[in-house]
Amino acid sequence: MLIEKVLSGNDHAFRLLVEKYRNDLFRTIYAVLRDQKDAEDATQDVFIKIYHSLPRYENQGFKTWITRIAVNYAIDVKRKKDRRREEIIEPIVYESLPIEEVRVEEGMILEEKLKFVREKLDELPVNYREVIHGFYIEEKSYQQMAQENNVGVKTIETRLYRARHWMKRHWKEEDFS
Repeated sequence: MLIEKVLSGNDHAFRLLVEKYRNDLFRTIYAVLRDQKDAEDATQDVFIKIYHSLPRYENQGFKTWITRIAVNYAIDVKRKKDRRREEIIEPIVYESLPIEEVRVEEGMILEEKLKFVREKLDELPVNYREVIHGFYIEEKSYQQMAQENNVGVKTIETRLYRARHWMKRHWKEEDFS
């Protein structure tokens, strides 16, 4: 009922919705970010996302739906924050090294990462490995891979989806950082 009022343009109904779920979403976001200010900012951003996404809501557990939006957004914020921290720290480390050592070190790190990625790709089941390698490494289109394998584009899409799902289940993100 409240959602329908919001969708019909009732701003007061949205304020009530925010009041009702603000604390729950804040706690969820804080659990991911572990920073009061960041969690407060992210909670506001999440409510904006919810407001804009409401027309796509399909009446299947509102609290679960908004919590999923909050968790995904908090994870994105955390990743961006971690990346920024790395971008700040790396130049400081490299500035203290002579240029030749930096190039050698960067080359060694890149080589280690490539070796690690190759080993991880070898863990994939063969049909997933081919589609992941074709799409991400060789940068082929779905159509191109479908023609090469004499299958439909939907088959390539399905294999990519299943390969990504397999990777999410079997690999940890920390392994790649």
